[in-house]
Amino acid sequence: MALSNKNSFSRRDFLKTSALAGGGMIIGFNIFNACKSDVRLPVDLSQLNYKDFNAYIKISTEGKVTIYSVNPEIGQGVKTSMPMIIAEELDVAWEDVYVVQAPLDTENYSNQTAGGSQSIRRSWQPLRETGATAKQMLVNAAAATWGVDANTCSAKKGVISNANGDTLGYGDVVDAAAVLDVPKDVTLKDPKEFTIIGKGKSNVDIDKIITGKPLFGLDYKEEGMVYASVLRPPAFGQLLESYDASKAKALPGVMDVITIGEKARAMLSNGKPNWSVKLSTTDKVVVIGKTTWDVIKGKKALSATWKTETSLESSDDHDKKLLNLVNGKKFRTRRKDGDVKKAFADADKVIERVYTSTFLPHNTMEPMNFFANVTSDKVHLVGPTQTPEAAEEGVAAMLGRSKDDIHVDLTRMGGGFGRRLYNDYVMEAVEISDAIKKPVKMISTREDDMTTGVYRPAAKYKIAASIKDGKLTGYHLKEACINGNMYGLIPNFFPAGAIENYQVDSARLRSNITVGAWRAPYTNFLATAEQSFFDELAEELGIDRVKLHMDLLENVKKNPDPNIEYSPDRLQGVLKTVIKKSNWGNTPEDVYQGLSVYYCHNTHVAEVADVVMENGVPIVKKVTCAIDCGIVVNPLGAMNQARGGVLDGIGHAMYADFGFKDGRPLANNFNGYQLIRMAQTPKVEVHFIESDIAPTGLGEPTLPPVGAAVANAIYKATGRRLTKLPYMNNMDVDEKILG
Repeated sequence: MALSNKNSFSRRDFLKTSALAGGGMIIGFNIFNACKSDVRLPVDLSQLNYKDFNAYIKISTEGKVTIYSVNPEIGQGVKTSMPMIIAEELDVAWEDVYVVQAPLDTENYSNQTAGGSQSIRRSWQPLRETGATAKQMLVNAAAATWGVDANTCSAKKGVISNANGDTLGYGDVVDAAAVLDVPKDVTLKDPKEFTIIGKGKSNVDIDKIITGKPLFGLDYKEEGMVYASVLRPPAFGQLLESYDASKAKALPGVMDVITIGEKARAMLSNGKPNWSVKLSTTDKVVVIGKTTWDVIKGKKALSATWKTETSLESSDDHDKKLLNLVNGKKFRTRRKDGDVKKAFADADKVIERVYTSTFLPHNTMEPMNFFANVTSDKVHLVGPTQTPEAAEEGVAAMLGRSKDDIHVDLTRMGGGFGRRLYNDYVMEAVEISDAIKKPVKMISTREDDMTTGVYRPAAKYKIAASIKDGKLTGYHLKEACINGNMYGLIPNFFPAGAIENYQVDSARLRSNITVGAWRAPYTNFLATAEQSFFDELAEELGIDRVKLHMDLLENVKKNPDPNIEYSPDRLQGVLKTVIKKSNWGNTPEDVYQGLSVYYCHNTHVAEVADVVMENGVPIVKKVTCAIDCGIVVNPLGAMNQARGGVLDGIGHAMYADFGFKDGRPLANNFNGYQLIRMAQTPKVEVHFIESDIAPTGLGEPTLPPVGAAVANAIYKATGRRLTKLPYMNNMDVDEKILG
C-alpha cells in the first residue's frame, strides 16, 4: 500500500539535526554477579548525556549511541530491526545502542507509517546511508584531530584507528564531527561484512513488555487526564435519535455525558478528510469519567434510541448479491492477455469454481484507544496509530488548525493488522477533548472493537480455466467484493505471464458496513482461492502439482513480461526448498500434505501443510515454510513474524466466522468468535533463502498461502474440496461448476 506522498529519499533529509526526547529505563540484574564484590553494575544507557548528531543518532561522551526508531511499532519488530540497520553501517556494538521511539516528524522523516509490509523495504537504503554517513563524519573528525588522511583511518565497534595505531572513541570526536559537512558519497558495507544484520537480536522492548512497564497506548497517562467511552450505533445504517443519561450520571466516578459528531459531520460534508478517516455521520454519546471502569459502567447505564437511516444489511443477502455479481457481466477488467473467451469456446473442458470468504474483525490484542489534549496553543496526541501523518492531517482538517499546531507521539501497539491504518478513534478522542477542554484518553472495549470497527470485506472469487488437448489454455479470475476491490498490483501476481490467455475482472458491492485493509489485503483470501484451484487443476490435467507450477514458471521465463510483479526464479526457489524440507510425498500414510506457493508484498513464499484425521476431524500438525524475502535483518524477529503469519492464517481459515444480521455483527467477543487456540497450533518450520538482495516484506506474506496448503491437505485426507471459509463450518459446501 502506498501510505505516504513522499516517494523519494534524501540522505540529507535523513541527517538533519533534531533534539528529540529520551526514553525510559531498563535495569538488568544477575543473581550470580550480585554476589561478587568486584562486578560493575550495567550501564543504564537511557541516563547518559547524549549529544545530537542527526535526526536518527545521538552519541554520548562514553561512546554509547541512541538510535531513534522512526516507524510505528505494531509487533512487526521495526523498533529493533531498523536501528540494527543504522548500527551496522555506523559500526557500533549493538550492546552500546539504546533505542527510542521517534515522534511524528515530517521535516526529518519520510514514510513514517506501518502498512503493506513496507517499513524495512522502503527504509533499507536510507537507513544504511544514515549510519554510513555518520560513521564517515566521525572518522573525518578523528583524522582532522590527528592531522592524517581520513582514508588511512578505519572504525569498528565505536572506535576509530589510524595507521599509527592511535585510537579515538566516537564519544571523543562527536562534537567536532557534528559540525562537519555531510559527505555526498559514502561507501556501504558488503553484506559479507555484516556483524549485526543477519544476527538474531532480542526485541528492544522485551524487558518492559514482560515486566508490565508502560509502553502501549492504554498505558499512557497525564496529570489531569480524564477517560472517555463512546456509545456508537449498535447496527450499521443507524443514527442516534435520543438518549437518557440520568442513570449514568448518577454513578460515582462519572463526570459528564456529552455527544460528539458535529465536527466530524462538518469535515465529512466539506470533503476534507483523507483516506484514513473512517467516521460515520451520526452523533455519538460519550461518558466522561475518572477511570476506565467508571466510563465503561457509565456507558452500560445509558439508554439510547436509534433510527434507521439506510438499510440494515445481513450476510445472507450479501452472499446472494455477491454471487449475482460474480456470475454477472458488469466488471472492471484489470488485466487481459490474449483471448480468454476464444480459449474457453475452443476448449475440451472448462473447470470453474466459486470461493467465498466472510467479513473478519481485526481483533488486535489492545483495543482502540488514544490520548488527546486540545488547547488553544497546540494539539497533543499520543497513542497507537499505523498512520500518524494521516492522523495529523485528519485532525488539522477537523479542527481547522495548522498541522504545525499538532504534535503526535507514538506508543507501541498491541497489534494492528491494518485496523490502525484508520484513524476514526483518533478523531473521536480529539473531538471529545475539544468539547470538554481537558486532556482525555478515549478507550474502547473488545465489544466496541468487534461490533463498531473496520472489517475485512466479504468476497467471492470465481475462477475458470480451459483445457485443450490436455493443456491449460486459458484462465479467468473474477472478483466480487464489498466496498472495495483488489489493488492494482495484484492482477500482475502469479499466474500473470504464465498463461497465454489470462484475464482478471472485478466488481464491487456497495454497503454501509465499514471495511478496510486486513492483514495482507485481498491476497489473504485470493491466495487461498487460486492455490486451491491450482491443486484441483493439476488433478484434472493429470499433472504433478509441483510440476504444474514449475512448468508455468518456465513459461514466464521464456516470455519475459515487464508488468509482472514476481520473480519466476525466486518462486521456483522457494518451491524447491519447501519440497525438500517438508519431505514432500514421503510422509507416513496417515499424514496428508497440501502445497501452496504465492507472491505478495514483494516476497516469495511456499508452504506445505501436514494434516492428520483424528475422530473424523482434520488437524493441522505441521507447516513447512520457505521464504525468499531478501536479506533477513533480524532472524529472530523474522522467524516470529513468519510463524505468526502462518498461525494467523490457519486460525482464520479453519475457525473464524463473522457476519451481520439486520446490520448488527453476530459476535461481539471471543466467546462467539473463535480464534485459533494454543492446543490447535501446529509446529511451524521456517526456512529463509540466503540472499544478498535488499529486504522485502515479512509481516504479511506468510499468511496468504497457508489457507490453500491446509485446504489441499484436507482434500487428500477427505476427498472434499473446500471453497468457503471457515473450513470447520463449511466442510460440506461445494460450489464447483463443470462446463
